[in-house]
Amino acid sequence: MAAVWQQVLAVDARYNAYRTPTFPQFRTQYIRRRSQLLRENAKAGHPPALRRQYLRLRGQLLGQRYGPLSEPGSARAYSNSIVRSSRTTLDRMEDFEDDPRALGARGHRRSVSRGSYQLQAQMNRAVYEDRPPGSVVPTSVAEASRAMAGDTSLSENYAFAGMYHVFDQHVDEAVPRVRFANDDRHRLACCSLDGSISLCQLVPAPPTVLRVLRGHTRGVSDFAWSLSNDILVSTSLDATMRIWASEDGRCIREIPDPDGAELLCCTFQPVNNNLTVVGNAKHNVHVMNISTGKKVKGGSSKLTGRVLALSFDAPGRLLWAGDDRGSIFSFLFDMATGKLTKAKRLVVHEGSPVTSISARSWVSREARDPSLLINACLNKLLLYRVVDNEGTLQLKRSFPIEQSSHPVRSIFCPLMSFRQGACVVTGSEDMCVHFFDVERAAKAAVNKLQGHSAPVLDVSFNCDESLLASSDASGMVIVWRREQK
Repeated sequence: MAAVWQQVLAVDARYNAYRTPTFPQFRTQYIRRRSQLLRENAKAGHPPALRRQYLRLRGQLLGQRYGPLSEPGSARAYSNSIVRSSRTTLDRMEDFEDDPRALGARGHRRSVSRGSYQLQAQMNRAVYEDRPPGSVVPTSVAEASRAMAGDTSLSENYAFAGMYHVFDQHVDEAVPRVRFANDDRHRLACCSLDGSISLCQLVPAPPTVLRVLRGHTRGVSDFAWSLSNDILVSTSLDATMRIWASEDGRCIREIPDPDGAELLCCTFQPVNNNLTVVGNAKHNVHVMNISTGKKVKGGSSKLTGRVLALSFDAPGRLLWAGDDRGSIFSFLFDMATGKLTKAKRLVVHEGSPVTSISARSWVSREARDPSLLINACLNKLLLYRVVDNEGTLQLKRSFPIEQSSHPVRSIFCPLMSFRQGACVVTGSEDMCVHFFDVERAAKAAVNKLQGHSAPVLDVSFNCDESLLASSDASGMVIVWRREQK
């Protein structure tokens, strides 16, 4: 869809909440039909000046009919319930004092050598130092990588425009998390502040909601798929986590938070899915055994604020946790026992909640170092380099977005290592989905999707990047289809 037609759709979507307020199904059908008609018009080749004139008149007419736009109430409520402004006094990286419990039987930390991350990072950076931005790593497999990606530009690879489907079963309540199942093209789940989780199937057409998981008595703040997709774990503001069977939607187990606090985030240990890490509103991180329903001994630690984001590195030996006071803590994770040992602390920005952390161990074909992607209510998306095996972070670069109060999340593209360039995707409070090339020195913006009528809170790719899902603070989930070349 041409850029101007995307802007027209965005204007329609932002006013969509005013149409038939008691009949949300009509609003969904309306925006789907508008998307279809605008895609058809985009192919007609109307002059650019005529398109811009139509966009201007459309905006004026909708403004006269419905009045000025206002922020949805559910968006404000979610922002206040999850992300709270706070303060802290440190603005540096600091080493925690050695704790005897963190040492193994031979007097060293239970982890691989400290230099492994550092050495890999140095080797990768050495390859890039004298190369222009955007160039690929000259390894023996670089040409094969580009061939797998079609040897097209990054903008062509991520030309998402058309809406494949719109889900509105959680209308008027924020959807803080949307996720495709692991290594799956067509299974999708999303959680809502209405206290439920939806499991959706996109193929065969038409896309459908397979089942709705109910049981939480307050909003669901986060969820995660197990590696085999047979189990989901969810956390809720009702101070419980639940384990669900994805096949039939049955609740297998309900586990209360050890502190009786609101649970705000969760993640599976990537190697051992019997262990799940949760973060709560009393500043604590807990490693939970979902088979026994009990907290792992030595698997708890305290942060400086409410824990809003969690992420493991790929091997599962490093865990990062972010809180609402702007701090990111790294922990060494004992693979044998599940114990956590504090390693490093970074204050991203005093009082700016860290709402999203995504880790990526990049191979040296197309990108430089193991990295962390961070959202932190700074009107920026931040990319950090992981410089050693204790999770020390060094800021690499930032990208402009709108985020000052909402819990916006971002992701790395799953096929990043097979592309020329490296792409990340993020939500934003400007109601758009933004794509950035992290290797492009100037004009890093690759694409921008418009169509939501509220701040975009989360984004998720399916395994082959043919579909992208985004959720917003008004309860709408849009599945975008890649433009066919």
